[in-house]
Amino acid sequence: MPPLPTSHPARQSLRALLCGFAQIFLQQSPGCGLLVLIAILIGAPDLLPGALLGGLTSMLIAQHRGYPPADIAIGLYGYNGILLGLLLSLKLPWTPLLPVLIITSAALSSLLLAPWMQRMRKHGWQPAFTFPFVLLGWLLLALVTQLQLPLAAPTSSPSAPELNFLQLMLAVLRGLGQVIFLDSPLAGLCLLIGLRLADGRTALWALLGSSGGFALAIFSGWPGEGALAGLYGYNATLAAIALAQVHRSPLIPALGILLALLLQPGFNALGLPALTMPFILACWLIRAGTQSWQKAVKDSTPRV
Repeated sequence: MPPLPTSHPARQSLRALLCGFAQIFLQQSPGCGLLVLIAILIGAPDLLPGALLGGLTSMLIAQHRGYPPADIAIGLYGYNGILLGLLLSLKLPWTPLLPVLIITSAALSSLLLAPWMQRMRKHGWQPAFTFPFVLLGWLLLALVTQLQLPLAAPTSSPSAPELNFLQLMLAVLRGLGQVIFLDSPLAGLCLLIGLRLADGRTALWALLGSSGGFALAIFSGWPGEGALAGLYGYNATLAAIALAQVHRSPLIPALGILLALLLQPGFNALGLPALTMPFILACWLIRAGTQSWQKAVKDSTPRV
């Protein structure tokens, strides 16, 4: 349901921007978006200016191009720009080049998303999800490597202590935070509260997704440091949230969690950063399989 109109354009823009933060987790609640913003402020405050710049740019470009106001109002033209701002701020130090790259890529994300959404609604294309972010993110990371631009100082990953219930819970919270490049459990808790505020069922599936990623990583013998840092939880978290919104049966989100986890190591083998592409592919595969199954059932039904 589209948000109620507010009385002042500045208030409308603020609400749309907050909804853009919420749409990273496929929500359209400004309260949830505010908690996502606070989580960034807690976990990595130096990333927040880039996130805000990316979100504002992608939203303003959408307004300038005359894209549907209802889509802008619920944050659909904000989240890809926010993610690009976060990614670039994480990888590059603040120099005059950084805001130029954020503005350019965030603007392009809106220009890519608009025709995709038109075709999705008219011709049944798969949902775009965060594909503009992934595509532009890959190009930007390749550009950074080719131009040998100076990189920001890397953040340290948690060491691998003996596993216990506390370490498990911290890893699950980090899995939520890694959706937006945060490895702070406190930031992950803030995100969980935001998801609970938007929808309790969504919060539960987010926890199940992140827990599933951690469990599979440990049982498969994947690097313990990566598992504790939540690096195997964030794609599973997004897949669980997206599929649970469409399918009431718990089997489909559970399958999405498994697919996202199985697809993620393949990108390392290809030499590509996974970003959120395993989540996207898992949802696309399940949606395509569901549509094919429904068509097969319909075609096999006897007609009187």
